[in-house]
Amino acid sequence: MMTLLRTPDERFQGLSDYAFEPHYITISDSDGSKIRIHFVDEGPREAPPILLMHGNPTWVYLYRFMIPGLVAAGNRVIAVDLVGCGRSDKPAKRSDYNQARHVEWMSRWLEAADLNDITLFCQDWGGTIGLHLVADYPDRFARVIASNTGLPTGQGNKALKLWQLIMRFFWAFPFRRAMGSVLMRPLSEKEWAAYTAPFATLRQQAGVLTFPGLIGVTPDNPSAQGNRAALEKLGSFEKPFLTLFGGKDPMSKGAKARLQRAIPGSRGQAHKVYPEAGHFIQEEVPNELVADILAFMKV
Repeated sequence: MMTLLRTPDERFQGLSDYAFEPHYITISDSDGSKIRIHFVDEGPREAPPILLMHGNPTWVYLYRFMIPGLVAAGNRVIAVDLVGCGRSDKPAKRSDYNQARHVEWMSRWLEAADLNDITLFCQDWGGTIGLHLVADYPDRFARVIASNTGLPTGQGNKALKLWQLIMRFFWAFPFRRAMGSVLMRPLSEKEWAAYTAPFATLRQQAGVLTFPGLIGVTPDNPSAQGNRAALEKLGSFEKPFLTLFGGKDPMSKGAKARLQRAIPGSRGQAHKVYPEAGHFIQEEVPNELVADILAFMKV
């Protein structure tokens, strides 16, 4: 069984612009380990859910500016922390993590939460993992919005390959260097403190340090093989599928076109590129994203 680490609750007290109550579901890993997964659950429980999924090295804090607007429109909004991130439990060893296991963990969470009629908004690894959920549970999803994400099958762009190479040499995650290089607005000291709050110790960074190496930018990467299988399944997904990408995001170049070609539900949709937005698009154009998500839900 895995050794699991848990960030103390006091690390999440008084965060800038964040006052959402935590919710938890405990799932079982295939080795028997019990993993507690954190999520925010706001708005009327009877409303169809909007599921927000983040990427690396962020957590649901990334959605703090979007959740209120989506809830104000009468929606139930759920933002979930990936395992190893945020307030979710963190397996202690880097060898505990691979893409297939991340998909398995979130699949078990989805089943336990028993969500249906979902509008999914997913970015970065939240998209890669989230699109596997759509491929495996298409009946649970009403529509999908993919933002700055993809399912790389061995054809990763130069920025992704460089990122993967650089991260081999880091023993601690370079939050400011990594996030700041693809953010189009400066974060305050309080915001930086919130992004690093989940990691009380270096051991708790195992998950975020492992993510870069899991990107399927070479054909023989196990993640690439899994993504090919997911894309094949998504080839029959005809429900509405929208891409909302940042025009200044070097990490997702080419991804939106591949998704649009592969997924039938993307045809005829009002796909958009925000010219001044970067990779962490939720930080830069949250109000625009909320407006476009709400408009898409009327399609």
